[in-house]
Amino acid sequence: MRPVLTVSFLIAALAWWRGEVAKNCILIKSDFPTGYYAEGAYEDTCQTVKAEGMKFCEDATFWEFKDSTTNDVLQRNVLLSCDPGRQEWNTVMGPLLDPEPHGSLWLYNPASSASTAERITLEGYPAKHDFHPLGIEIYPSFNGNASNLFVVNHARARTTIEQFTLSPTSPLKASYVRTITSPYFISPNSIALTSPTSFYVTNDHLFTRRLPFPFAPVLPTAETMLGLPLSWVGHVSLDDASGELEHTFSKLGVAFANGVSISPDGKVVAVAATGANAIGFYKQNEATKTLEHTHNVPVPFSPDNIAFTEDGDLVVAGHPHFLSLVKVAKKKSTTTPSWVVSISRREIEAEAAPFTIKDDLKAPVPVSSKVSSVASHQVRTLFQSDGAGFGSSTSGLVDSLTGKLFVTGLYEKGLLVCNPGPQ
Repeated sequence: MRPVLTVSFLIAALAWWRGEVAKNCILIKSDFPTGYYAEGAYEDTCQTVKAEGMKFCEDATFWEFKDSTTNDVLQRNVLLSCDPGRQEWNTVMGPLLDPEPHGSLWLYNPASSASTAERITLEGYPAKHDFHPLGIEIYPSFNGNASNLFVVNHARARTTIEQFTLSPTSPLKASYVRTITSPYFISPNSIALTSPTSFYVTNDHLFTRRLPFPFAPVLPTAETMLGLPLSWVGHVSLDDASGELEHTFSKLGVAFANGVSISPDGKVVAVAATGANAIGFYKQNEATKTLEHTHNVPVPFSPDNIAFTEDGDLVVAGHPHFLSLVKVAKKKSTTTPSWVVSISRREIEAEAAPFTIKDDLKAPVPVSSKVSSVASHQVRTLFQSDGAGFGSSTSGLVDSLTGKLFVTGLYEKGLLVCNPGPQ
């Protein structure tokens, strides 16, 4: 047996042995329905919004139009980062074959009568610059002013963060500002803004697939499958005039730091630890931007992107069957399951032993059937699918004003939109 295959076999064996993977059963396929939506009958309340070229959308975020006096939200649009060439160029999962086709950004207005999304033009973007968007985040627009938009770009040579501005008067034209680089950007993945010009950014791996053979894919695969806590969360403060940045290591020692989000009151930062199948909650030191761990909540899948709602709940999307996801990435299959949950603080921490708590019993596959509950937080299923309804969930958003659920899929076409209705 060749050395690389031997190492790969050992990695797989150790990953199976690893407690978190075995406990969460992400290597065992669950008996999901075609589609389950917690707030209504899936067949009647959920639809997939599609547009030509809009597929393989990794991240989604709300672009809010606000009143600067009252801070009230007047309108919420959904921005999407999509990359149809993901099966040819994926710096996280592989492969790294063809970086030439560009990805794209899309805008969906839930209030519009048109049931489709529209592509955003990148004005002034360098012609020979790659564009493979992953994590995106945009600052709200107050009284119609332009918003700063930041996009993680997995380009061929290195991963960068692209800065644009987007105006409500021309919502389909993103004006290029600059490309942000740093020696601390080893593997940026997700962004959470702390101001119009500062943000937390996760780095999902220490070892990346850009390493030369035989270090890649062996080392990044080992880091992922063994849940090695080698990744981190950083904080970037940007001088908007000069582009110079200040970087702070906010939290070291995370197992595959993926999605990141800040609570509405700014006190809590949540980080998806994909390698540990858990969400870490942290207290934010607003002065130093360092993070102090307070709670850990296990989830029954490999969590991807996360987003706080206006009400303070955390929406988490992820991948409940790792082997199916790998097959789709390698074009050996077309479907892989989805699971989206919400995590909320219990009003009173449960006094009973956590393993006796049975949350989420209405779901076809309850969370508590896969992972132990915790005394501090409740986990509830919002959406499940075997992949036939909507697969490879990576982001979930809930609009607190309308109750709508939005889900993107890493290897899926379109955007899933679910409206609360009769159950």
